[in-house]
Amino acid sequence: MTSRTRQKHLGIVLTMLLIVICLTGCANKEVVDACLTGKQYGFWGGLWHGIIAPIDFIVMLFKDNVTLYAQNNNGAWYAFGFLIGSGGWGFLGGKGIGKRRKRE
Repeated sequence: MTSRTRQKHLGIVLTMLLIVICLTGCANKEVVDACLTGKQYGFWGGLWHGIIAPIDFIVMLFKDNVTLYAQNNNGAWYAFGFLIGSGGWGFLGGKGIGKRRKRE
């Protein structure tokens, strides 16, 4: 591929990227005020939601009123609880892999 062809392809890619970025600004703004009323979930709510996340995911595929992640949460503490509850750091899975390697 010549440098002129590469420049042409790069120009096309950059132009398409600029168009996509400009069009993302046209998206509708989602109003979430109705979701932010009622109980606010903290660390313990996030932990529980992380534990039941696989079940929530399956139910969410068939029902519109079930979500995986609580919208009305207090931020970082909820996210930290959700991460621990869902096993996001691999506390349990990493130990099992290590035992398997030692046996072989």
